[in-house]
Amino acid sequence: MEKAGGGRRALISFDGVDPDLEAGVRAILDGVEGTLRETVASSDRLIDEAAKHLVEAGGKRFRPMLVALGAQFGDPRSPMVVPAAAVVELTHLGTLYHDDVMDEAEVRRGAPSANSRWGNSIAILIGDYLFARAADLAAELGLDAVRIQSRTFARLVHGQIAETLGPAEGEDRVAHYLNVIAEKTGSLIATSARFGGMFGGAQEAHIRALTEYGETMGIAFQLSDDLLDIASDSEESGKTPGTDLREGVPTLPALYALESDDSDAAAVRLRELLSSGPLVDDALHAEALGLLRESTALKRARETVRSYAERSRAALLTLPDAPARQAMESLCDSIADRTS
Repeated sequence: MEKAGGGRRALISFDGVDPDLEAGVRAILDGVEGTLRETVASSDRLIDEAAKHLVEAGGKRFRPMLVALGAQFGDPRSPMVVPAAAVVELTHLGTLYHDDVMDEAEVRRGAPSANSRWGNSIAILIGDYLFARAADLAAELGLDAVRIQSRTFARLVHGQIAETLGPAEGEDRVAHYLNVIAEKTGSLIATSARFGGMFGGAQEAHIRALTEYGETMGIAFQLSDDLLDIASDSEESGKTPGTDLREGVPTLPALYALESDDSDAAAVRLRELLSSGPLVDDALHAEALGLLRESTALKRARETVRSYAERSRAALLTLPDAPARQAMESLCDSIADRTS
């Protein structure tokens, strides 16, 4: 799930991409915007305003874009493609309302979060309302869409619970963390690519390839955000560097550092700092951030991101060598390169 904060660099650029593909994707995304506003509209003024709050705040529309790209392997003009893209975006938006309550976030997408504006109870209920509207829209697409959307949502909840509880005693912390990311982020991105293929009428083998692509690319996408929080400046990451460290949120570089048995003074000191919990003291935070940026743990985390991006690229090999596949390969490159 997306973390609170401002905008980030676009992950994919359509510069130099086939103009017909660009036009087709943008037409689908334009249709999604209208469908989102129409679907969340309510005769109740408060519900209408609160439900449209994040819709109108914008965002990358990353998941609808994957639906649009996946649909290119069938008929992207199918009337079911735009509603399918709206289903995944509504599901994503619903999780953001709930996330902000759990994280006590004050800002989302450059605007006051729903919980800071209307309170926790309203934010939770609006999130529920968006999930309900997503399910209603999925029902218009058929039983398979309802089943896939509900199972995806169950995975999202499983991942959130696992993250909240943390690893069990004796459980490998890195494996636990990667599973959380697969459930919370990979699942919905996988469904986005899958829906594109399904509702564009792609071949079954191509739908399977798109699903695998989305799952592994979603993991790489979230892991790259972890690295940006450490290695990039605020303009690139969209938030103050080291926010996860300050809040005591375990991410892959920190977990790799904690499990390291390096005996040099810097590694030992970094483990000491990371083991102490949230680094609210500015001096200790700056020290830990500097040590982590120079650590072998960060290099290892970069290699992990690249490995998932390459796995995602490999999943595309069974798809036709078309402009949509090239755009999806470009996305793998962008994710790997943004953390270099």
